[in-house]
Amino acid sequence: MSQLPLQSREVRSLEAVRRAVIQCERCPRLRSYCKRIAGARKREFRDWTYWGRPVPGFGDPLARLLIVGLAPAAHGGNRTGRVFTGDSSGDWLYEALHRFGFASRPTSIARDDGLRLTDCYINAAARCAPPDNKPTPRELARCRPYLEAEIRLLRHVRVVVTLGRVAFEAYLKAAGPEKDGRGFERPRFAHGSLTRLPDGTRLLCSFHPSRRNTNTGLLTRAMWHDVFRRARSLLDDAPER
Repeated sequence: MSQLPLQSREVRSLEAVRRAVIQCERCPRLRSYCKRIAGARKREFRDWTYWGRPVPGFGDPLARLLIVGLAPAAHGGNRTGRVFTGDSSGDWLYEALHRFGFASRPTSIARDDGLRLTDCYINAAARCAPPDNKPTPRELARCRPYLEAEIRLLRHVRVVVTLGRVAFEAYLKAAGPEKDGRGFERPRFAHGSLTRLPDGTRLLCSFHPSRRNTNTGLLTRAMWHDVFRRARSLLDDAPER
C-alpha cells in the first residue's frame, strides 16, 4: 500500500509524494490492468521494459504553471514512467510547452531523455492507466490525496490548466475553493474558459489532446496553442505573492 498519509498535509515534500505514488496499490483494478499491459506490451514497443506502476508528477518544484491531465496512457506513461510521455497527447503537450518557453525540448520520449521543465509542473487526476481511459469515481477519490498534496506543496502556482472535464473536476475537488467561505461560485467546464479562484489562482480549461479530440477537429492546433499562449501571458502579467 502507499505510504502517503490520508491527511495529505502531513506530507512535506514532492519527493515524498513521488515515492508514495510509485508504491501505491490502492486500486486493485487499475494495478491489475497496468501490470497486464506491461506484461503483454504492444508490438511496436516489444523491446521496451514497461514501467507498469503508478506514474508520479513531473516538473519544476518552483512552477507557476500547473497542468492537470486525466491519467497515464496504457502504452504512454504506463510504458515510460513519465506523465504525458510516449503517446500522441504528450506530443501535443510538450510541443506547446516548448513553443511557449516551459520545456527544454518539444518531445518527451522517456524518463531519461534529458527533458527539463521550467516554471511548469504536470500531474494527473489518476496516476494509473485505466481501462478505456475511464477511472471510476472511487478510483479518482482514492488518488485525490496525491493531487491535494502536490497542490499544497507547489506554493508558487499562479495558473492551472486542466485538460478535460475529469481533470477540471478533480482539481476543484482537490484544491477545495468552495471551502474557504467566501461565496465561491463553482465554474463550468468549457474549452478556453478562465476563472479567478478565491486565492487568486487562474484556472484555465482546455479540451484534452486525445486522439478522439484532435483527429475529429474538436481540438485544433490553433485552439491548443491559444490556451498556452494565454497561460504564458497570464504568468507574464502575474504579480508576486
